Amino acid sequence: MKAMILAAGRGERLRPLTDHTPKPLLEAGERPLIEHLIVALAQAGFRELVVNLAYLGDQIREHLGDGHRWSVSIAYSDEGPEPLETAGGIRHALPLLGDDPFLVVNGDIATDFPFERLHRTPPGDAHLVLTANPEHHPVGDFALHGQTLMPDGAERHTFAGIGLYRPALFANLPEGRCALAPLLREAMAHGRVTGELYPGFWMDIGTRERLQEFDARLRQTHTPSGTSDRATQSKLSLVSD
Repeated sequence: MKAMILAAGRGERLRPLTDHTPKPLLEAGERPLIEHLIVALAQAGFRELVVNLAYLGDQIREHLGDGHRWSVSIAYSDEGPEPLETAGGIRHALPLLGDDPFLVVNGDIATDFPFERLHRTPPGDAHLVLTANPEHHPVGDFALHGQTLMPDGAERHTFAGIGLYRPALFANLPEGRCALAPLLREAMAHGRVTGELYPGFWMDIGTRERLQEFDARLRQTHTPSGTSDRATQSKLSLVSD
């Protein structure tokens, strides 16, 4: 199964850090953010990755190369100077993603979610991972009714930016900018989206404060002698708005 990392966003909330450096290349735990994600996906068995590019994308391509350092192959979906939003970016990347279901992970999250358990075909058009609502997003996004996802319900949870998708969900979209949420809500209206609630570590790396918080968390995984606890650090992943 292929996995796509969304890395095309401008990272406005992280300015001025992102004025000259794309958000995926900002560092936490002495490693660019996107590398945390690549390591986690590689350890989970995802060997074919697609990374979308827009803002300062050449820097990302130059840094990552073909992915051989992490025993993965990386293909790039170049969206031009302006990002196409999430659904538009996935639609643009379909020729690289192929005909089988694929995993998509946002580039602005940190999590210890076990990606290996998503090596499967979603029963409908999409399967989304949800998490507990953080303080900065208390109203949540979607509600779980059993395993079926709906826009509303008694208790809504936050979309974790981790999802399995069938290509058919995006195939009829025109090329260009397109948001993901309306497309998902339409599929939910037909009972075509399932989900799960993940109780483990997750955070949105969308501000300088949360970037610093994640950096501090990673540094705490180092032993007093200064060597890293790789078993712990490798479970932390970061993924671009």
